[in-house]
Amino acid sequence: MTASILDRTLKAYRIGIHNNRYPIFNSTGAKLYPGRWNENYPVIYCSSNYSLAMLEKLAHSNTGDIPKNQQWIEIVLPVGTTYETVTTYSLSNWKESSVSKRYGDDWIKSKRSCISIVPSVIAPVDNNILINESHPQFSNITTSLNQPVIWDRRLFFPGN
Repeated sequence: MTASILDRTLKAYRIGIHNNRYPIFNSTGAKLYPGRWNENYPVIYCSSNYSLAMLEKLAHSNTGDIPKNQQWIEIVLPVGTTYETVTTYSLSNWKESSVSKRYGDDWIKSKRSCISIVPSVIAPVDNNILINESHPQFSNITTSLNQPVIWDRRLFFPGN
């Protein structure tokens, strides 16, 4: 895949547990518990919109209850940031974990772009964004202050 350069500012969103142990804008979680797009190298997972970040968090929490201490940040990816895009057509069998992990590890290790825009398995018409902390452009990315996530009880307790 070939890297391109952002011609506009993009925003991304990330939800995490605020416990003062690790910042939300950090790849520690993916290092300890690799996700769909990484196995051996850390990466920051985020989503192209706030609602997808919530949906991803719900899909991965599996608690059946309102998540506690969740906070969100807005991530600003500035003009000039290098990126590549994975589509449902450009990477055959991308839903297979071994395929997506191999792509992600190769992408992270090669540092061929700072971000990779990948389809969400949960909502394939929406995108998640992977951020490579080891890329030289990483320091150009900024984030908002943490904000509390306000969950709607109806997501967990239908009829309430």
